[in-house]
Amino acid sequence: MINLMNQYNNYVISTAILYVVPTPIGNYGDITQRALDTLKTVHLIASEDTRRTGILLKHFAIEASLFSLHDHNEKQKIDQLIKKLQHGHSIALVSDAGTPLINDPGYNLVRRCCVLGIRVIPLPGACAAITALSASGIASDRFCYEGFLPSKTKSRKNKLLSLLEESRTIIFYESTHRLIDSLRDIVEVMGYERYVVLAREMTKIWENIHGAPVGVLLDWVLEDHMRCRGEIVLIIEGHKTTNSTILVEAFRTFTLLKKELPVSKAVVLASKISGVQKNIIYKHALKNIGDK
Repeated sequence: MINLMNQYNNYVISTAILYVVPTPIGNYGDITQRALDTLKTVHLIASEDTRRTGILLKHFAIEASLFSLHDHNEKQKIDQLIKKLQHGHSIALVSDAGTPLINDPGYNLVRRCCVLGIRVIPLPGACAAITALSASGIASDRFCYEGFLPSKTKSRKNKLLSLLEESRTIIFYESTHRLIDSLRDIVEVMGYERYVVLAREMTKIWENIHGAPVGVLLDWVLEDHMRCRGEIVLIIEGHKTTNSTILVEAFRTFTLLKKELPVSKAVVLASKISGVQKNIIYKHALKNIGDK
């Protein structure tokens, strides 16, 4: 064991342990002292991208041995890391940014360690999903994290449909080039009025957090292409059974019917299905869909 002193207590790095170490998601000032002490002292750092990790280590004047571990080689490289752990090495697992395993590599390694009885010590630290949620203004007492939405339209809509009546806050990561398509699908599946927060570039210079009914949010993004740039978190308000929910369902029904029918006929059928007055649905069509 190696003893390291910090201002609080003796910090101990033990051998034959895998440390799961979060790294900053943008602002290097967010790294913890414990994370720095661990990275300075372990025998090896297993990194998703050794180039990016190398930049981080250089910034903090840390010299360390790096081992490449990413989505495409994790299963093939696990045995090498397990042998090192079994021979008494200490290893830190890091991803490009944030907490490892949260949409990043590392699950298979951690799982194997658990099965073999190798100790895994997780360090607390940065996570874009939690950071965004804390400032979203959407309920945070119950939430579900769903990773990235599917890249293909049909699968994405099916995923959203499966979460249509989820009462917990829903968190997704999204990529720049798919954001607009995803927002359009949320409008179609969950309704124009479903409240969504777009959190972009968390902790970085261009950090921006903007919430609105998703139809309005989509228009806001379309106004400026820079609003869909960078690392993105989407936070969707959970399903609520209220009068507003009935309206959302009525508007969603109208949107689906309009694809196959004239607007006037789609309004009539949507009204009959939902029980919402025709003039309300028609006003929605004029204001938000743009059809007459």
